[in-house]
Amino acid sequence: MTLWRLALLGGFLLITWCSSMAQELHVDIIPKPDRVILQDGALNLNQSFPVYYSERFQELSSLLSEVPKLQVASYELFRKMKKHQPAGIWILESSESDRLRPSEYTLVISPSGVMIKSPDSAGALAAIQSLHQLSMLQHTAALPFVEIQDKPRFAYRGLHLDVSRHFMPIAFLKKYIDVMALYKFNQFHWHLTDGAGWRLEIQRYPELTKKAAWRPQAHFADWEKYGKRYVEQGTANAHGGFYTQAQARELVAYAARKGINIIPEIEMPGHSEEVLAVYPELSCTGLPYTQNEFCVGNEQTFTFLKNVLDEVLTIFPSEYIHIGGDEADKSHWKTCPKCQALKSKLNLQTEEELQSYAVQQMDEYLQSKGRKMIGWDEILEGGLTDGATVMSWRGEEGGIEAANKGHDVIMTPQSHLYFDFYQFDPRTQPKAFGGYLPLERVYSYNPLSEKIAKDKAKHILGAQANLWTEFMPNPQQVEYMAFPRALALAEINWTEQDQRDFPDFKRRLQKHYALLQDLGVNYYRPSFDVLYDVVYDAAKKSNRITLSSEQYTPTIRYTTDGTDPNNESPLYIAPIDLAVSATLKAASFLDSARMGPIEIVELDIHKAIGKSVQYNTKWNDSYAAQGERTLVDGRKGGVSYQDGKWQGFTSDIELVIDLDRREELSRVAARFMQMPGPGVFFPGSIKVSVSDNGKSYREAGSFVPHIDKNPAVLDIQSFEIKFDKPVMAKFIKFEAKNTKKAFLFVDEIVVD
Repeated sequence: MTLWRLALLGGFLLITWCSSMAQELHVDIIPKPDRVILQDGALNLNQSFPVYYSERFQELSSLLSEVPKLQVASYELFRKMKKHQPAGIWILESSESDRLRPSEYTLVISPSGVMIKSPDSAGALAAIQSLHQLSMLQHTAALPFVEIQDKPRFAYRGLHLDVSRHFMPIAFLKKYIDVMALYKFNQFHWHLTDGAGWRLEIQRYPELTKKAAWRPQAHFADWEKYGKRYVEQGTANAHGGFYTQAQARELVAYAARKGINIIPEIEMPGHSEEVLAVYPELSCTGLPYTQNEFCVGNEQTFTFLKNVLDEVLTIFPSEYIHIGGDEADKSHWKTCPKCQALKSKLNLQTEEELQSYAVQQMDEYLQSKGRKMIGWDEILEGGLTDGATVMSWRGEEGGIEAANKGHDVIMTPQSHLYFDFYQFDPRTQPKAFGGYLPLERVYSYNPLSEKIAKDKAKHILGAQANLWTEFMPNPQQVEYMAFPRALALAEINWTEQDQRDFPDFKRRLQKHYALLQDLGVNYYRPSFDVLYDVVYDAAKKSNRITLSSEQYTPTIRYTTDGTDPNNESPLYIAPIDLAVSATLKAASFLDSARMGPIEIVELDIHKAIGKSVQYNTKWNDSYAAQGERTLVDGRKGGVSYQDGKWQGFTSDIELVIDLDRREELSRVAARFMQMPGPGVFFPGSIKVSVSDNGKSYREAGSFVPHIDKNPAVLDIQSFEIKFDKPVMAKFIKFEAKNTKKAFLFVDEIVVD
């Protein structure tokens, strides 16, 4: 066979191979790119490629060697396209005709190779990370022919990690940064100091790492339980650690190469008991272990803090420096002669203004050094200087207020972005801080509230998730709590709001589980447990039950006759309508085997559904649920008191249900939640009274729930009062005592 026929045959085989491979290839990138045009064909990676780069991207181009399956033959400064250019990889600075703004990029994969264009390093790096993902996501050594045009929604895309409560090794922090970079995060908020341990070497104050970095208990909860003391490094019971300045600089450089800026946090004026234990002269009392906050009336406090920041600034080139500013206990300031003298001298009215003064001193100092201060939203109390940036954590309100006043804001509300909260039913999970934050709730967050004026929207820089490590003693648990929720945050920060869609994100996420496995990330695996929602249709007088699970395409089987579901039970394919009271049981299956527990759903068609309710004591406004309809709407709550089905009370509960007419009654039942972590408890007692006229009531029954001395992390129980004999009544008064003076959460009152 002649050479030209061999070449033709080889080209034909290559095209055929590429076309067949393209059918298996996909572009399921997270975060979702702005625009993707998928073409027929694929680029074979079983060859070496020369790399051509613009001068400004020379250092960046070396990251291509980390892209899996990509073989780099050589690196060459790009000067002019050659007439017979071989297939290669180009990382070029875009021209005006490309119309790319800062941080934007185009990525084109074609028969000629890979072409990346961007006006700056941020955009070029994002393109490389997209290429990195594309290569990892394919099951073969090929890349689909595709054109991607992309840009970030927000400039600030952050992830936080607390290393004070539990120290984390440098090797893990590098891995954490690697995964962050892959998903286009660009800010790592490094929480270096807190009461549980000081983690950064400060050469001027050696006691901070000789003693304040070490404690006699390994676990934070044990340290809190047994006196919160510190021990010298080298003693038998010393647990903890710190980062030398050299290690910190190494991590800063490592992160910068991947486009990530490290923001250090040095806590002040509160959360500083570790400092005051070794330098008690900086406290109001002058004694160790007596308070958590610095004495702001002592000039030595500001000398110390400025000296610390001077060393911090030599390590971290970050424009932003975080000073904390949250949860300062101001009680010592009220009785401290130095603090009160300063308050009088400055003509301040409150201790909040005294804190504001302290914060402003540090803000002005950082600005004098060419830096910007970030603080938690408490720094708003008492006023804020013009250059400060607010990190809104207690909700969105602080961030909204700050943005509308013209301050830059990073949104990080507990409600959606505290990754120390449970991500599934707490009864099935390792101990966490509390709360409930599943993947879908994270994804639902939009940092741009409608309450922010349109001309102030520019002040929302982006969003950040926080990982406080009270219950994360090791890197494996950090990964378990961070991923895959961090991927949802990545898309919140990068992808335009109108292009985000949770079902599509969940579909793409299925491919990224394999990617996380390849990276050795101990991520949270989606549960097989069945989830349910029940909606009562008043017109049809029936319940509509929807079943689901965290699995992408779950196989769920169910029964309504009281038997346990098995592989022969009806397959759930659409919502189920039931017009009678029943017990529904459901479970997930895989290859004929049941994969999880049986979920039992009590479905009540009861006499109080849809009736009017008069509240003699009001619910807590933060947990109104559906208002007056909540407790008689036929809907049962899930494992979160934030799901809109649980109504919360901080007082005793007293309400009256009007049945419209006299009915024969045999029982009243109510479902309550108990979750000790955030202060949710069962009632101390329940009483039911009935009336014919709504004025004079007679007691029909009462119940005292069993109080467990060691309550479970989550418990949901229905407390039932059965009448000795049927009674006739039109009105039912329901009372529940808030014995613990905490939260009572109830989701439905059932009347039969």
